[in-house]
Amino acid sequence: MTPRMIDLTFPICEGMQTFAAPWHPLVEITQMGRHGIENRETRKLVIGTHTGTHVDAPLHFIRRGSTVDQIPLDVLIGPATVVDLSDSLNGEAITPEKLTERVNNRSWERLLLRFDWDNRWMTNAYYEQHPFLEENTARLLVEKGCRLLAMDTPQADNPLNGRQSQKDSPIHKILLGSGVILVEYLCHLNHLTRSEVTFIAAPLKILGGDGSPARCFAIEE
Repeated sequence: MTPRMIDLTFPICEGMQTFAAPWHPLVEITQMGRHGIENRETRKLVIGTHTGTHVDAPLHFIRRGSTVDQIPLDVLIGPATVVDLSDSLNGEAITPEKLTERVNNRSWERLLLRFDWDNRWMTNAYYEQHPFLEENTARLLVEKGCRLLAMDTPQADNPLNGRQSQKDSPIHKILLGSGVILVEYLCHLNHLTRSEVTFIAAPLKILGGDGSPARCFAIEE
């Protein structure tokens, strides 16, 4: 049987949704080379390291943390467990008990958390109401030996725990501080038909980068 490949990546385009903060630039795509003039097409891209579907390296929140070009390929590529959390409520905190139940004795090494949250893409709810992990759930992931956590939400943190709160992104800090690589803004996890797949995340090899947009896809065999 021919393996089935499922693209889990949002396309990058002008006007796409980005996190509303001054350190996350809007996407700009400018055509430079043109057929009939320069006789070729080239474009200039202005994008952030956390634009659209992307990988977070530890440096994103951990001072002197490892960078995106230092992430081992065997973390970014390999068997992954699809965890169906699509019945989660808006703003629900995912407990250790619920995540353990849904993983259900499968591997914790790479987890793909499916909330079907990409259905809210390009709406305010995408950033304001997504489910998130409790701090003890993040600690459980570390205890279980998780190396990569990917999700179809913009982040694993409580959307209310921003820089204005006493706790600024504690889930990012727990996971990235323990070397767990994060992949955010996935889409089309509901297109997967198997609970275990081969997952590939391919970020740009940005020297010293805190993260990078990535092409992500799954292979079902």
